[in-house]
Amino acid sequence: MSIHRSLKVKSALLRSRNVWTRVERLEALKKKGEWKEGVSVYGIRKVRTSFGKKKK
Repeated sequence: MSIHRSLKVKSALLRSRNVWTRVERLEALKKKGEWKEGVSVYGIRKVRTSFGKKKK
C-alpha cells in the first residue's frame, strides 16, 4: 500500500531534526570531549542540534 501524495513531505530531509538518537548524542559529546567510556548511557545530557545558517 502506498502513501497518498498529499501526505508525502517533500522537504523532510532538508530540515534539521530537533531530536537526536542516543548514538548521535554520544558522538557529539565525544567530539566535545564531554563523554568518557564506561559511563552509563542512561540520563545523558541533551545536546543542542546544529541549525542551518540564515541565507541572505
